[in-house]
Amino acid sequence: MLKKHLISGITGQDGLFLSSILLNAEKNVKILGISRSKDNNSFYKKLRILNNKINLDDIKIVNIDLGNKKEVHNLISEYEPDYVYNLSGPSSVYKSLNDGNETFNQIIEYFNNIINPIIENNINCNFFQASSSEMFDSSDSKLDESSIFKPRSPYAEAKLKIHNYIQELKEIKEINICSGIMFNHESEFRNEDYLIMKIVNSAILINQDKLESLTVGSLSLVRDWSYAGDVAQAIYKINKQNDNEDYVIGSGKGNNIETLVNIVFGYFDIDWKNFVHEDNELLRSGDPSSIVADPAKLRNNLEWKPSVSVEEILIKCIEKKLSQKT
Repeated sequence: MLKKHLISGITGQDGLFLSSILLNAEKNVKILGISRSKDNNSFYKKLRILNNKINLDDIKIVNIDLGNKKEVHNLISEYEPDYVYNLSGPSSVYKSLNDGNETFNQIIEYFNNIINPIIENNINCNFFQASSSEMFDSSDSKLDESSIFKPRSPYAEAKLKIHNYIQELKEIKEINICSGIMFNHESEFRNEDYLIMKIVNSAILINQDKLESLTVGSLSLVRDWSYAGDVAQAIYKINKQNDNEDYVIGSGKGNNIETLVNIVFGYFDIDWKNFVHEDNELLRSGDPSSIVADPAKLRNNLEWKPSVSVEEILIKCIEKKLSQKT
């Protein structure tokens, strides 16, 4: 029986890995992706890198504006998906602090435009919402599904508002909806403006004598970094269930930024202490010192665990960048 999957934000790293997993693991699958980009050739090339045996006829990408309520409504009403993965929306926490609630409003609007036609048309589907560890406050303890939320940005406030609304929607039995609270995750396909890629690019340029130094906001902040491919596997497992359960998605291991810097610069046999500087002015006000997941529920219920270490993630990113420069 044909199963129809709808992925918003499909051309991002999570959508890329999730598409690969679905096309590899499922039979009689059809994927409809929503993307803001009008040039999807890069996505298909990356998908071929992950799996060169998949049938691209089973996946289609449409370029529509998720802010266009009518367009999204018509698309979902006609497609009637069995599985929905909302991975879309603005992703910059820093931008949300300075854009006059534009990010907040977009995140809410995109979610409503996707969920409302599902409710109005009584579409019986499984719905995964990408939530964020940004909803949590700093903690010396690992964070799980019952930990206290304390959003510190419009981005996080929007994610929490949707997370809370999802708890109400769970009362609507026709919709199997869940929230995946995702911690930091990276891959060789990550955009250039994220921290790990900045460290990688800077180390490569310093090694080539094309850059003098790298400045980061802090070397001591601790975060939980996972591989995007592992996170996508968790998303797939979660949305296959019919139990409306929310899950935190993270490795359960914290690493400080100094560890990342040491690994990346060590790859090139560079003493990072001669090139990397701290400037606390680059930090957000109230930036938490430690955010680490407790994925025990995900591990116990769905037998999920990360397969790629932080060091392996960094090496993947480095080698991908080096291959692009040759």
